[in-house]
Amino acid sequence: MTEDERREVERLERIARRMDRAFRFPFTDIRFGWDSILGLVPGVGDTLTVAPAIYIVHRAWQMGASTPLLLRMSVNIAIDWVVGLVPVVGDVLDVGLKANSRNVDLLRAQMERAAHDAPPLPKNLDQTGR
Repeated sequence: MTEDERREVERLERIARRMDRAFRFPFTDIRFGWDSILGLVPGVGDTLTVAPAIYIVHRAWQMGASTPLLLRMSVNIAIDWVVGLVPVVGDVLDVGLKANSRNVDLLRAQMERAAHDAPPLPKNLDQTGR
């Protein structure tokens, strides 16, 4: 993974952390974020939280994520959105889904795998590529 890709994945991780794990229920290890808080607003809240999730998928696409990965990320968002639409029960389940964090973890894993599988540079090339 290049340095720019690493920085971008870290930026996406910060967005996901705010959306999924920014806060902790006191005296527990249960974490929740703005996705869960906004999801409490009937109808509108869950729809609003799709925007940062789609942004993460869009950036993954720009970074060259595979089509199967993009589809899996999209399904994670759809499940999170549909579950969040169910009053009360959906809000409780939404705390555990954490689709944004899951999607960024999937992206990081694919980027690291791609970097690991990339062929090494020939020994006669220096840092400048000459």
